[in-house]
Amino acid sequence: MPNYMSPFTTMINLSNGLIPIAAVVQKRYLHDLEGMFADSTAEDALMINNPLLYEVQEATQNPMEEGQLRYSTTTIYPGKVGDEYYFTKGHYHAIGSRAELYMGLAGEGYLLLMSPENEINVQRMTPGAMSYIPPYWAHRTINIGKDNFVFFACYPADAGYDYASIADKGFAQIVVERGGKPTLIENPKWEK
Repeated sequence: MPNYMSPFTTMINLSNGLIPIAAVVQKRYLHDLEGMFADSTAEDALMINNPLLYEVQEATQNPMEEGQLRYSTTTIYPGKVGDEYYFTKGHYHAIGSRAELYMGLAGEGYLLLMSPENEINVQRMTPGAMSYIPPYWAHRTINIGKDNFVFFACYPADAGYDYASIADKGFAQIVVERGGKPTLIENPKWEK
């Protein structure tokens, strides 16, 4: 007879994304994303204060095996490095065939996606927006507003993370402020 897991319920504060009994809380400061922003001079200037860019609250520590799910919330704080909005590190899944689902809870942001062939896709996220990340697409979230951008994520527990591919090359395009609006431009640091 299989060893069954017990069902459970976790509460999430839908206005701020906090999970009171989060199994893991990860905080990412500018130092953790060093070299990822296009404007290295602006990045260096901000590095003195090393601002908190975002945090992730993982609701569970379900086994990292096929058939299991994990879920979390992410809060990206408002701000920019130069004219580039704060973003998450971004990643592919270590098991590329795994999809993911995001739901906007508060604020506004972009979900920046890139296929293995460097095709860029942007999905606007606001409260209630459900964004589907298909298998094999790299993804990064960006706060394009003046308030905290908060979203919920649900993903296969065995998906894993490939941060190195993004850290090495970045995304082919970035989101910057132009004329008071978020604008997608070619990444000046992009290496093909």
